[in-house]
Amino acid sequence: MRLLKPFLFATLAFLPCLTTGQLLNPAKLLQSPTDTWATYNGDYSGRRFSELSQINQSNLDRLAIAWIYNTNVTSLRGIGRAEVKSTPLEVNGILYFTVPDNVWAVDARTGEELWHYHWVDHGGHLEGNRGVGMYGNWLFFMAPDGWFISLDAKTGKERWKVQVADVKLQYFTTMAPMIVKNHVIVGVGGDAMDVPGYLEARDPETGALQWRWNTEPRKGEPGAETWPDEGAMAHGGGMTWIPGTYDPELNLLYWGTGNPNPVYAGQGRKGSNLWTCSIVALNPDTGKLVWYFQASPHDTHDWDDVETPVLFDAEWQGQPRKLLAQAARNGYFFVLDRTNGKSLVSVPYVGANWSEGVDKLGQPVPNVKKEPKTDGALLNIPGGGGTNWFPPSFNPETGLFYVNALKGYSLAYLTDTDEKPEGYGGNGQNLYTQAVLEALDYRTGKVRWSHEFPSRGAAGSGFLSTAGKVLFSGDPAGNLIAWDPATGKILWHFHLPAPVSNGPMTFELDGRQYLVVGAGDSLYAFALLK
Repeated sequence: MRLLKPFLFATLAFLPCLTTGQLLNPAKLLQSPTDTWATYNGDYSGRRFSELSQINQSNLDRLAIAWIYNTNVTSLRGIGRAEVKSTPLEVNGILYFTVPDNVWAVDARTGEELWHYHWVDHGGHLEGNRGVGMYGNWLFFMAPDGWFISLDAKTGKERWKVQVADVKLQYFTTMAPMIVKNHVIVGVGGDAMDVPGYLEARDPETGALQWRWNTEPRKGEPGAETWPDEGAMAHGGGMTWIPGTYDPELNLLYWGTGNPNPVYAGQGRKGSNLWTCSIVALNPDTGKLVWYFQASPHDTHDWDDVETPVLFDAEWQGQPRKLLAQAARNGYFFVLDRTNGKSLVSVPYVGANWSEGVDKLGQPVPNVKKEPKTDGALLNIPGGGGTNWFPPSFNPETGLFYVNALKGYSLAYLTDTDEKPEGYGGNGQNLYTQAVLEALDYRTGKVRWSHEFPSRGAAGSGFLSTAGKVLFSGDPAGNLIAWDPATGKILWHFHLPAPVSNGPMTFELDGRQYLVVGAGDSLYAFALLK
């Protein structure tokens, strides 16, 4: 198999006009991550692949802890410590990372704290925060209670704050803001109450709203025909709580949307319920929808389709193609032509008996027999789905897509049988789960190799693959593991006090490559022993 060159960006013409002396050179957003990790996924593609190779298969026995930074922050629930779920940014030798209500800058060489910002929230909930976005000298951070905050990256001082979601409506804000040109893209979460989802672009100078794209149409708009009435559309859903990806050559922003509401009780919203549980391509300058692909039409199992839409250029049936791949929470692996959303691969990577197969568009067709029932419907997939938010990786050298998956069985229950249900309206109860790492061939979706973990719990770690022919991730038992990305052979492991809780990242400083992971309430940096 011959892959084309790794996903490269051909033009810098779109870059914002920034003055000299900025901490983050905007050109770094367009490059594969080496000396800089400029955004949540390292670059716009979402591949989480680094061309660094100083750490490689030949010297993993010399890989050791260089420093540890402990956040020492109590979780929002007041029990235990807050987990580091953010992927740090690394810019000019400084790491920027978060836990809910907190942002830090630490020296990337030593782990020494440079500054710490603390936000006092008013009713925010959930435990996760995925990190910050950066534009020049400015950082952008989402507090749990719906506030969007800008900080001076040099000092940690607050520049401004604007409210983007109402916590009283049970919205939550956990994503790492994404910078595209002069737009800061922010999304929202929340399905405990029946509220609609949206994606916004904000001005990096002031936080002012530039555009908003609603994940449910309004009466008379395209997509409204997939809902029975205005009342059903108003129940909403379609949350946007994981960062998307971007192709500057096509000027398209790719995003995954969450499940419709009520979550399990679909009898009051008959139809496919666009634009929920979809991969959408938007114009980042206007917020206008260019194309969509719906991964779970009329979802009734709480299977958000927010998982990262990974972009890469590769051969498809002997011809070069611009591709997008996603391992979806509903158990399907999708590969699309990212220029138009056309389906190329739509196959299950774990059990998917909730579907009868796929239609002519490659979209799964729901099996009505597997809709939630008062006495339970048996599914051959865990109640939480086949994966979740943890970042995948695509390696252009192997042609494999890596995902931390869950196999198993569950029962889907309907608890609200009213004609117009509200809230969750049901639940999913696991009968059996098995955590498994799967390496998927992008051309077919077939599992080329897999690794089952002894623990039944989910492996909540993301992935990093490198040109050193190493794949890094964590297991449920607290091990940071290095695999051969081509074969799945375990090459090295290191036991941490808690499971890896973020997406690992890497960078090079002063000729030395560092590997950084979050585990529990701490950040761990590894490097080769000198």
